[in-house]
Amino acid sequence: MKEYQLSLPDSLQIKEFDLKMMVSAMLFKSGKLSSGQAAKIVGISKRTFIEILGNYNTSVFDYGEEELLEDIANA
Repeated sequence: MKEYQLSLPDSLQIKEFDLKMMVSAMLFKSGKLSSGQAAKIVGISKRTFIEILGNYNTSVFDYGEEELLEDIANA
């Protein structure tokens, strides 16, 4: 696994966990990582990753509004 070093301003006051979640959520959302791979980066279980993903503005469901409305109409 590759490691990167990132320097952030002290004024940002972000926790390492939150930074890992933000990056992992973005990579998961873009399809670059599976939920299991993303969870491993953060150091949590896949289930926990999926459960808190919404806190980082990412959905585990990749539905657009149109697709969702179509599914509802078909139900």
